[in-house]
Amino acid sequence: MWVSLALLLLGFLTALAAPRLLARADWAEREPVVALWVWQCVVAAVLLSFALSMTLSASAAWQAVRGQLFAPAPRAVVDAYELGTTGPWSGVLAVALACGGLWTGAMLGREIGQARARRRQRHRDLLVRSPLLPGEQPGSERLVVLEGERADAWWMAGGAPQLVITTAALRRLKGRQLDAVLAHEQGHARARHDWLLHCSGALAGGFPGIPVFAAFREEMHRLVELAADDVASRRFGRLTIALALVELNEDRGVFGPGPAPDADLPQRVHRLLTAAPRLTAGRRLRLTACAALVPVVPVLVAFVPALTALG
Repeated sequence: MWVSLALLLLGFLTALAAPRLLARADWAEREPVVALWVWQCVVAAVLLSFALSMTLSASAAWQAVRGQLFAPAPRAVVDAYELGTTGPWSGVLAVALACGGLWTGAMLGREIGQARARRRQRHRDLLVRSPLLPGEQPGSERLVVLEGERADAWWMAGGAPQLVITTAALRRLKGRQLDAVLAHEQGHARARHDWLLHCSGALAGGFPGIPVFAAFREEMHRLVELAADDVASRRFGRLTIALALVELNEDRGVFGPGPAPDADLPQRVHRLLTAAPRLTAGRRLRLTACAALVPVVPVLVAFVPALTALG
């Protein structure tokens, strides 16, 4: 049952090598949307390799699974996979990979549940700090202003999304900077970046020992911010959104010499101000197409015996 082992090995090699190769890429900051797509394709390839390995291992271990999976296949195809020549390890491997899949689903469910609980709590806190007026409907206003001495702004997702901003931020943001902040947060909402963060958090939390999942979570948090910065900069200019970021975070020590919780902010501002040229449309298309082919590799490996037998 060499195909199942080859798929398992392919998944592990991809998980180990992909973060190192992507870390050397010099185009990710210039094209964060393309980088997001590449990371998603890499992680999909890893998960698909493990899923196909589990399926073929289960087929080798249990006749019931084999009968369902290979029912329409010719006899030559079934013989090419050598399903009846494996020992008990195939069942152990299938059970282990199935447990990994169930654990992934459980972690994703927990991540989504916690995110919804946090969102409900933030809505309750918002109603306490900004109670509704008589006759006012919840979520009827897209912009909510809160009294606060700390400059802050955030997007409240949900059925009626809103931008929440403090009075301190309003005093700091000048001209079109407020519009740029709104465009930044709307960029997150329209691209559904919250789902990328949920999935990456679930994989990294469920499998902390696998480098690709830890790097996936870290890069998702960084790249979604760069992508949202680009959305705002295309509408209002790079300088406008850069100054807005500085005004909102200047009092938090982010731009000081010591360590800060939002250590990526200085790099984001520097990126906006330096304005590195984008990749050409042709290179973006080639990167996108090559990334889309990565999840195809484990599928081709899984079908090698069948194609050989039919050929």
